[in-house]
Amino acid sequence: MDIILLMADPDGGSPFASFIFLGLIFFIFWFFIIRPQSKKQKEIQNKVTEMKKGDKVVTSGGMLGILQSTDDESVLIEVDKDVKVRILKSAIVDVNPNKKA
Repeated sequence: MDIILLMADPDGGSPFASFIFLGLIFFIFWFFIIRPQSKKQKEIQNKVTEMKKGDKVVTSGGMLGILQSTDDESVLIEVDKDVKVRILKSAIVDVNPNKKA
């Protein structure tokens, strides 16, 4: 009879315990990595949708500028005196409405 039990579960532990352990690892991974990243992404998305003329923006390429106008999918930013660049809204990684240039 002991031989049959050993063949069914070679570790001698419950298979249910290994599922609980796997679930616990997934929960910790989600809580410390996935959840904070998704919260940060939603925060940036809200800033981009609420930005207005005069806000300082940072693009994914590292370009800094002052927002001049917005369209549906793009924005016009002034990166230097009389130098304006049109970029996609998806390229904006940070919006600082209270900072001055």
